[in-house]
Amino acid sequence: MKDLAKSFVYAFKGIIVCIEKERNMRIHLTFCAYMFYFLGVHDWFSVTRTQYAVLFAVSAAVMAGELFNTAIERAVDHASTEITEPGRIAKDCAAGAVLVSALFAVACGIAILWQPDAFRAMFAYYREHLYMLAVLVLCVTLSVIFIFKGIPGRKRK
Repeated sequence: MKDLAKSFVYAFKGIIVCIEKERNMRIHLTFCAYMFYFLGVHDWFSVTRTQYAVLFAVSAAVMAGELFNTAIERAVDHASTEITEPGRIAKDCAAGAVLVSALFAVACGIAILWQPDAFRAMFAYYREHLYMLAVLVLCVTLSVIFIFKGIPGRKRK
């Protein structure tokens, strides 16, 4: 049982390291947080359980792809101080896999969430609640800082 607990600790450490060191992972995480916030807190969008499952699955695929990409990049960088042709191909293919999964996730998101009435309701809400618009602007500003600067107080190498 102790080994199982350790494996979870190592897995969570890997996720945290990826969030700390990879801007793209922070982008994926931020977009997912906003999407699921708007879906979970407000009733603007009509989403079935199956559609939620698709959104969770494609979001997980993108983040898992970013974790694999990070692992491959670090392994290639560790194996050699100079980038060889096979190393470059491995890194490019891993990045391409993340891009494919992210584009598919965006396509699924558009297919599920393209609900003009929901967007009209969202805009009306923020027009009527300007203080919430200010909160949203502040949150988006903090998100941009998180994406480009990382976790405050944490140093990246």
